[in-house]
Amino acid sequence: MSDPIIAPSLVLLDADAGADTEAVVRTLAALVGDAGRSTDPSDLIAGALAREASSPTGLPGGIAIPHARAESVTSATLAMARLSRPVDFGAKDGPADIVFLIAAPAGAGSEHMKVLSALARALVRPEFVQSLRDAPDDTTIVELVTDAVTPKPAAPAPAPEPASEPTGKTSILAITACPTGIAHTYMAADALKLAAERADVDFAVETQGSSGTTPFTAAQLSAADAVIFATDVGVKGRERFAGKPVIESGVKRAINEPDTMIGEAVAASTDPHARRVAAGDGADATSETNDGGIGIGGRLKQALLTGVSYMIPFVAAGGLLIALGFLIAGYEIGNSHGDSGLSNGAYVALNNTLWDLPPGGLAEYIGGVSFAVGGAAMGLMVAVLAGYISYAIADRPGLAPGFTAGVIAVTVGSGFIGGVVGGLIAGVVALWVSKLPLPQWARGLQPVVIIPLLGTLITGAIMYMLLAGPLSWVNTSLEDALNSMSGSSKVILGIVIGLMMCFDLGGPVNKAAYAVGVAGLAAADAGAGQWQFMAAVMAAGMVPPLALALATTLRPSLFTEPERENGKAAWLLGASFISEGAIPFAAADPLRVIPSMMLGGAVTGGLSMALGAELRAPHGGVFVLFAMNGTWWKFLIAILVGMVVSAFAVIAAKQIKPRATDDAADTAPAAATA
Repeated sequence: MSDPIIAPSLVLLDADAGADTEAVVRTLAALVGDAGRSTDPSDLIAGALAREASSPTGLPGGIAIPHARAESVTSATLAMARLSRPVDFGAKDGPADIVFLIAAPAGAGSEHMKVLSALARALVRPEFVQSLRDAPDDTTIVELVTDAVTPKPAAPAPAPEPASEPTGKTSILAITACPTGIAHTYMAADALKLAAERADVDFAVETQGSSGTTPFTAAQLSAADAVIFATDVGVKGRERFAGKPVIESGVKRAINEPDTMIGEAVAASTDPHARRVAAGDGADATSETNDGGIGIGGRLKQALLTGVSYMIPFVAAGGLLIALGFLIAGYEIGNSHGDSGLSNGAYVALNNTLWDLPPGGLAEYIGGVSFAVGGAAMGLMVAVLAGYISYAIADRPGLAPGFTAGVIAVTVGSGFIGGVVGGLIAGVVALWVSKLPLPQWARGLQPVVIIPLLGTLITGAIMYMLLAGPLSWVNTSLEDALNSMSGSSKVILGIVIGLMMCFDLGGPVNKAAYAVGVAGLAAADAGAGQWQFMAAVMAAGMVPPLALALATTLRPSLFTEPERENGKAAWLLGASFISEGAIPFAAADPLRVIPSMMLGGAVTGGLSMALGAELRAPHGGVFVLFAMNGTWWKFLIAILVGMVVSAFAVIAAKQIKPRATDDAADTAPAAATA
């Protein structure tokens, strides 16, 4: 690296840097800027303060490690202050007097990440922290930190002990991971390691962070008596631990209570009733949690977001292919073909070839094939949604019952609501079957035969025998309620559409409004009313991701680092009519994000109806402007007005009251952003 990670000019000793977190961060960021390590310290300040707002960085022992990756940072840098007036950074045991600002370039390489993670690991050693407090000058501080982060020559590996001579100690494996992968991942790993040494147990840890990882060996996995998952994000390779007792929490608990977690893991290793990683996964929706752990609500949210994220590509691809079919072959390609039960597009694709073209020639044939393929992809949406909701709960054994539940939901007419309910049921049933006590000879069949068989049978029976009628009634009632408003004021109808599209951002309410719009387009007598309904649906559905993209651009300091990254992707997602691009923001801060999005959506829906925008394509966003009968400018005006309203509403809401601190706030799933 061209610049040392720390220099005397980046150290403040026994200084009064201010009375609060923001003042300290600003003081340290100014040092980074003055040292020529940041072209715009305000960018670094915004990132660090957003991180503090989502999850405070105070640690036990009077330490704080505010950190951020920022475009303005030119090289990995540490700025350190030893405070004469300690400042509260959210640690349970009181304010911090040792504060390190960790500044990483946005595209920091693995070597930079290794240096930063080395400091994080050193800070869990009491003797190192004490040496920082005792250091007489900034030069000594620089020497101590440089020594801590400089890689040491690897010691010769000891000869492996014979496999026939086990140590007799309890063997525990751990995985640690945080969203940014800079600090907490490695601090948790070393805190657990030191606690394991104090408890005299065999211990190994896999850090799934920014500086790379070394996976456990087969021998380590086989010998493990229990595992610890201290993570704020998903565990990679979770299926490796099937059958092992597991202790699970957020990453900060491993830093704050490492001895307790090691003790819990030791106790679980001999407890026949301990929670275990189920065959294939082991996500247990009923587990109790501690300080950042994942409870029932968190599991359900993860499951729903997983289903939505896997569904998005089918929606996007299918909708755009349908729109392409309209463009090439004309809108009549979507009309019903006689009594065949097929659309014109599907009929053309099935009954013609390149050597036997339909009356409309090559354009009709290619357009029909595009429409038919798009319809097939869209037809898989509910099954994929249900299948991957179940997968998120029970992993691969949940796929068969989950997909089956989704197909049944479509068959009985319960639509997206049935898919969500069916996926949840399938996952819970598959997870329950995985916990049934079986003889040793049958355990190998459990994940590939027994769980899919019993899970599919039980889930299918529940869906057909108990829920088909009620779920179908709920879905039909929602559609009928929307259709019954078609004679009311168009503006009021547009407002209702906008509210529904932005209420759950791709969930059942959103999809109910969308399904009515698509059904109206498919009707043989579709006209201006149905086209205006579809335009309002799509315009309002585009507002949330576009508004949040705009908000993160205007006021980045109000959003976490992952949210700012999601904001960049949200521009394209919103333009493509993928409302789910707003889910990461809504999941992290629902009480302020969702009402703000509904406000802009209502404005857009009402304005679209008032202006008379028309749309003949069911998906595609700005990429299907050709399907708007010359009213595309009305469509765009409605979107732009609603986008601005929602963006300023969410900015105002986030300034009224700071977000409650929550370790999980950093973990909004980007997967759901497609």
